[in-house]
Amino acid sequence: MGFLLLKPDEIQDLVGMADCIEAVEKGYAGGQEFPVINAPRRRVHSPAGVRVSNFPGGVHAMGVIGAAARAELVKQEGPNQRYLYREHPVHVLNNSNTGELLSIVIGEPVEKTLGYTSLVALRTAATSGVAFKYMVRQNAESCGLLGSGGQAANQLLALLCARPKIRRVKVYSRSAENRKAFAEKYGKQFGVEIVPVESTEQALKNVDAVVCATNTNVELFDGNLLEPGQHLTGIIGGNIQLVEGGFLKKARREIDDRTVERADIIVTNLRESVVSEKQGDLYEPIQKGLVKLEDIGELGELVTGRFSGRDNDEQLTYHKNNNGTAASEIAIAMLVYERAKEQGRGTMIDLMDTETLKTQFAK
Repeated sequence: MGFLLLKPDEIQDLVGMADCIEAVEKGYAGGQEFPVINAPRRRVHSPAGVRVSNFPGGVHAMGVIGAAARAELVKQEGPNQRYLYREHPVHVLNNSNTGELLSIVIGEPVEKTLGYTSLVALRTAATSGVAFKYMVRQNAESCGLLGSGGQAANQLLALLCARPKIRRVKVYSRSAENRKAFAEKYGKQFGVEIVPVESTEQALKNVDAVVCATNTNVELFDGNLLEPGQHLTGIIGGNIQLVEGGFLKKARREIDDRTVERADIIVTNLRESVVSEKQGDLYEPIQKGLVKLEDIGELGELVTGRFSGRDNDEQLTYHKNNNGTAASEIAIAMLVYERAKEQGRGTMIDLMDTETLKTQFAK
């Protein structure tokens, strides 16, 4: 028996955004049907600022269970968060029926047409893409995008997969040069009109969807600027360990309380993570009594029809893509493994089975 070892250079051009959205949707649906297969992310920090994120769980519909781990050196700079070093993530894939080790995937799975842009950009965007399918108006034609980095590119691609009628995008980031470069590059690549704008207010005005893709630690805009019928996606999760470890003075935020008050429908990936990590965007409004935890839907409930994503075109909807879970991490890694195996990539590593190993050492 043995497993397939996949290295970073062997997984760069294997999966597309649409397939990843489908795989992540299977993951969250499976976690809803059988909750103990998917657990919240768990993070630990060293005094020097090294953070390790762990994602245990699986997607039984894809025949996989396992864990993912990633390490990074985090530094806080005023209102923003920088990563001075990021190690290749490691995904351990086991057969969810037999327990056999299938593969160890080393490296960041990326969208094959975009290549590497930033950490977990594909996984984060594919998760947003699941919510886009259920929460963005069917006739959506426009988007306001906050951010002009790799996360923004992947988020926009996920939105275009879910709502291909979108043809007009307004992008804002702090750097005029960056937002102009983003508009020129991805306007051509995606075949849509992308216009750089000079403020968040301009980006939010008269659009069907608002997508936040920044590294901020503070609120991006006043929730009163949001318009009826819009959909909002936020991707910053944050965690209490950053505060307790002295890396931040307060919990990370990107969305203000007013947005939570106004939203007709709120969905997050896992409610448990909102509480366990005291994630500011939802935890603080809950503590203030602005919303009840039980009134917030989960992504798994959304895709299985247990929670309604949108009932009409006037509702203001909000997806807090609050953190990754194995439902997304392992789903995409399994997809990468399957494609790599089909193409004959990777190295098979032979292992002595556990019974033979016990017998040998018993001698």
